[in-house]
Amino acid sequence: MLKNYIKIAWRNLLRYKFISFINLFGLSIGITCCLLIALYVSDELSYDRYNRHAERIYRVERTFLNPEDKSVSLALSSVAPPIAPLLKNDFKEIQVITSLYPVGNATFQYQDKRLNEAEIYFADENLFNVFDFQLTEGNPANALTEPFSMLVTEEMARKYFGAENPLNKLIKLNNQFVFTVTGVYKALPNQSHWHPQVMLSFATLRDKSIYGEEALRTNWGNNAFYDYILLPKNYDAKQLERQFPAFLDRHIAEENSIKAHQWSALSLRNLNDIHLHSHKDSELEENGDIKRIYIFTVIGSFILLIACINYMNLSTARSALRAKEIGIRKVVGAEKRELIYQFLSESILLSLLATLISLLITGLALAGLNSLSGKQIDFYQLIQPKVLTLITLLSVLTGILSGLYPALFLSGFKPIKVLKGIIKNGEKTLSLRKVLVVFQFATSIALIIGTIIVFRQLNYMQNKSLGFNKEQIVILENDEALKNSFPSFKMTLLTNPTIKEIGRSSRIPSGRLLDAQAAQMDIGNGLAPTKADIKYVRADEGFIPAYSIPIKAGRNFNRSDGTDSLSFIINETAVNVLGLKSNEEAIGKPFNYGGRSGRIAGVMNDFNFESLHQRIIPLVLFNALEQNDYGRISIKIKGNIQQALQHIQTTWEEYLPEKPFEYTFLDDRFDDLYKAEHQQQIIFSVFSCIAIIIACLGLFGLSSFTITQRIKEIGIRKVLGASTKSIIQLLSTNFLFLVGISALVSFPITWYVMSRWLNDFAYRVNLEWWVFIMAAILALLIAFFTISFQAIKAALANPVESLRNE
Repeated sequence: MLKNYIKIAWRNLLRYKFISFINLFGLSIGITCCLLIALYVSDELSYDRYNRHAERIYRVERTFLNPEDKSVSLALSSVAPPIAPLLKNDFKEIQVITSLYPVGNATFQYQDKRLNEAEIYFADENLFNVFDFQLTEGNPANALTEPFSMLVTEEMARKYFGAENPLNKLIKLNNQFVFTVTGVYKALPNQSHWHPQVMLSFATLRDKSIYGEEALRTNWGNNAFYDYILLPKNYDAKQLERQFPAFLDRHIAEENSIKAHQWSALSLRNLNDIHLHSHKDSELEENGDIKRIYIFTVIGSFILLIACINYMNLSTARSALRAKEIGIRKVVGAEKRELIYQFLSESILLSLLATLISLLITGLALAGLNSLSGKQIDFYQLIQPKVLTLITLLSVLTGILSGLYPALFLSGFKPIKVLKGIIKNGEKTLSLRKVLVVFQFATSIALIIGTIIVFRQLNYMQNKSLGFNKEQIVILENDEALKNSFPSFKMTLLTNPTIKEIGRSSRIPSGRLLDAQAAQMDIGNGLAPTKADIKYVRADEGFIPAYSIPIKAGRNFNRSDGTDSLSFIINETAVNVLGLKSNEEAIGKPFNYGGRSGRIAGVMNDFNFESLHQRIIPLVLFNALEQNDYGRISIKIKGNIQQALQHIQTTWEEYLPEKPFEYTFLDDRFDDLYKAEHQQQIIFSVFSCIAIIIACLGLFGLSSFTITQRIKEIGIRKVLGASTKSIIQLLSTNFLFLVGISALVSFPITWYVMSRWLNDFAYRVNLEWWVFIMAAILALLIAFFTISFQAIKAALANPVESLRNE
């Protein structure tokens, strides 16, 4: 019997080629979307789960609070160096604790090879008791115990040593420190929240020339260490968290009668939750977002559901073509149950064929998905036995879901009536199909609206005035070797007319403002602490001119010698939070910041130092006491960019022959801040087009069904003199009305969802009413052209033929 079902199903697919093609196309695209999204979601959900003890590993995080209202002023995924040893000493339930300290970039030299490297970390000897690493060379028990020892990835080993044995090779860092290679490890999987290329022994930090033993024990201000703890099985991490306030109070002295837990807090985050749930100010790498997973999962499910609805509508639309077949089957003894099995076998067969096609399309589309998402998803992940089993089950489920209603509908025909040519489906059936079309177009319109809003927000962020000029600014790393020669280096650069301004700073726009210290302001009776949380950037006299930041009052730092160490420059937001009535009032005011006393020399224009996700916050600039306290050099270019870059490189190689020349453009860094939004724009656009295409196929099915039912009516109207225009209008009005209802249904839902999405931005576009109307009009136009194909065909048909057929 099953063989017979499949044979008849195959014959019917071949008999109605056009309808079968439409169904096959819709289901193939819908399943392809689901597979691509499933691959993406599966990859995102698998982060850090390669670690055997992932469920028991927790990262220690630190949050800084405003004592008055307990609001968060800074949320870090890192902590101060004394915390790790103190936690291990105070809490016996912590089985292992390991610390990491990111270095950033460094210059590596081995023989005649000299390259800049990134993703470098100091790591302690407990690392391998917490995380899973595969060492191909060296012993994990002692690879990181000795000072000035290092581990490298296999790729790094090949880069520097080729086929030679890397163990005990010597590499010089930053032309200062010599490290011994004590091990080689396989790079961590792509699904990891950090990817170290080099790991230096944590014991090296005890050297005074690098960090110092004393600083490791007492420096509570440098919160740049990443601590991970391993807890016992089934241990409740909340139980440990509840003891942290008392822990901080024990080890940090009171400040002005304020206990440590009132302005600082520690918390734990499970390793598995870091990638999708953590959005701290100091993540090791850019994380994903669980909200994005929810959005993509819903979109993929809706597109597949639209495709299933499409099949339902087209199957019922061709009911008249199969009515006599059903009637004859029932007359010769076929039971309703057998007819249901027959129609379900057709939908399942179609779904299986669609799945095979979708696997091929998915394989072709993976390169685009990887390029868009920055992932490395392999097609072989799809053809694993377990995955193929799940895909087959999905295919069968899709076939049942899409074919169940048509099977019940078609098998319910009365044989006597259908053999006489009487096919009336009832108002309930027609109403259900209308509801399904409304659902299809409501989803499509919602995606169109979402696409337009994401595009407008992205365009707004890329074109909004930031309060400074970010164009043609080259960023260089400020090397230690320039400590004493920077004035000469700067003068050499300025000899070329393509170099306009040069400035140095501890941070540059496009980064986060994470550094803050206590501020005191003269309120008439001498200096008094302020409640304002003011971030700082160390900057020299060239920083403000390089970024063309307007000075609203006062002056820039002294250009003559660049040693204006007793002056501060604040932004307008800082003026407001300090309680000053005007910019001019701030000039000359005594000000103490971080123990440094001086006066406010200038007030600069507010500008967006960070991305538009964050609001402009109070900011103060002051000169660094040491020349090497400036981490970055910003160079403003005018004229020929290539000529300027060539001159910068020549000058760099003259002053820093030991360090390879590397640079970035500031505007590229700002573009990277909105990479996620750009990805969302592309994905929304693609899915919107797919949803509209599949929805139009559904509308095509319903219009075909309705016109088939009204063919006699159309013939009579034409005989009585109805024009082609009036018939097209008659047939189209009801369908366009459905699209209009779809728009009304989608408007409130889309407004709510996109409002929540825009809330992630401190600076955002408004939800304009015309966006919703434009999306509805676009959907109406697409629907009209879809319906017109069938309506015009029916209106131009010979009425004699339709009346004769009846």
